[in-house]
Amino acid sequence: MPVPIVICDYNPRWPLEYAKEKERVLAAIGQYVLAMEHIGSTSVPGLASKPIIDLAAGVRQFSDTDQCIEPLKKIGYVYVPEFERDLPGRRYFYRASGEEHTHHLHMVEITSEFWKRHIFFREYLRAHPEQAQAYVQLKRELAARYGADRPSYTSAKAEFIRHILTLAEEELHGKLDVIPSE
Repeated sequence: MPVPIVICDYNPRWPLEYAKEKERVLAAIGQYVLAMEHIGSTSVPGLASKPIIDLAAGVRQFSDTDQCIEPLKKIGYVYVPEFERDLPGRRYFYRASGEEHTHHLHMVEITSEFWKRHIFFREYLRAHPEQAQAYVQLKRELAARYGADRPSYTSAKAEFIRHILTLAEEELHGKLDVIPSE
């Protein structure tokens, strides 16, 4: 039976959990990763979220991710190749405790639009708490409306996310280094 979407109040432990998981992941595949970032709602202080830590690992070229699959499996990640049909430039992994996902790992080229969009979205919400709260309200309404229907929940958030990304691009373009210097 599908598990309903639950939006939890912000937990100040989420950044600590990210930092701990970042160390684990880098210990396994660090030679391939140019940068790692905490993305998604748990990366925005004060933002209510599903309690899943999202990590973005930026690699020089997508083929570098091929060498990461087995080491990540050894530290408890499950590789989901079928998601590459929808996002062909991203490798997706999750780690779970029982039936619940605790971590999502997205591996992309560091110059990709995926990387840029996720950093811009996070930074904009961090700088605009009123928009972050509007996002919380929307997520709670949609979780109540869609229950366990994750595709509909995600689709219903798309317009808000596009709007925030437009605002973020206007405000942050040229002001935010989304690719770390080597």
